[in-house]
Amino acid sequence: MTATEIMSAVRVGAFERTFEAELAARYDIAKLPDAPHRAAFLAEHAADIRVVITSGPPGVDADTIAALPNLEVIINNGAGVDMIDMSAARRRGIGVSNTPDVLSDTVADTALGLILMTLRRFGAADRYVRAGRWVRDGPFPYGRDVSGLQVGILGLGRIGSAIATRLLGFDCAIAYHNRHRVDGSPYRYAESPVELAESVDVLVVATTGDPKTRHLVDRAVLEALGPEGYLVNIARGSVVDQDALVELLAGGALGGAGLDVFVDEPRVPPALFDLDNVVLFPHIGSATARTRRAMALLAIRNFESYLNTGELVTPVLRPRR
Repeated sequence: MTATEIMSAVRVGAFERTFEAELAARYDIAKLPDAPHRAAFLAEHAADIRVVITSGPPGVDADTIAALPNLEVIINNGAGVDMIDMSAARRRGIGVSNTPDVLSDTVADTALGLILMTLRRFGAADRYVRAGRWVRDGPFPYGRDVSGLQVGILGLGRIGSAIATRLLGFDCAIAYHNRHRVDGSPYRYAESPVELAESVDVLVVATTGDPKTRHLVDRAVLEALGPEGYLVNIARGSVVDQDALVELLAGGALGGAGLDVFVDEPRVPPALFDLDNVVLFPHIGSATARTRRAMALLAIRNFESYLNTGELVTPVLRPRR
């Protein structure tokens, strides 16, 4: 398909490179400029814009929504919609789509990798060999078995369920906490995040990232995990009280952590860099070529479906007619 200029749409955010390439191969869509050029752009084009396509920070905040009086839908390249002001969109009747399902398996694989690397200390073992310490200092210290552990999943949605399925292969006992019980789930339900943390060896954070889940994993939850417990976060940095996490890890009050997400990405608390009981990933949960292309194509399907039929393929909010 040849590139087509779409005057009723605008791009917002730092686009992931696969999405950038797939979208550019099909359409020529203007990018909403940053200040100081934004005001002039909006003065000329704001009334024409019906669709915002977004991918990555800074997202679509209330001010951006307010500046587009005829906005109808926001197309998001990603499962999480935490960078979109959903309250503002809901008030205006603006539809929002995301890219669920196509990334669930890849993110679940990342969670499993973090669990293995953190408990078995695979990353630290690699550094130990590269630094010549195997020769100089002898055998590497013991890690901890993953097989047979009690694992808690905070957020048993698509990704959380995919993580649980993988852990069954390690004979792990699974428990979970959601806002509501999952009908038909074979896993033990905990009434609160603290109750879940108290009863498991590993707590995996797989919730959405939004104002309702901010600091859902607070100091009390982390302290309930204790010095033999491990935290794995593949959700959003905002879900965890990062200051408390750093303090407890540095002080030995938490066994370890595997982190793919942080509060102020790409900035990571420097205190974590020297801790061998912590594994740090640069938000790569869905970062495979196949998955990123599947996400891009689903976002484009949402865009094309809305232009052609007025319907979104994977709506988080349906547009109000």
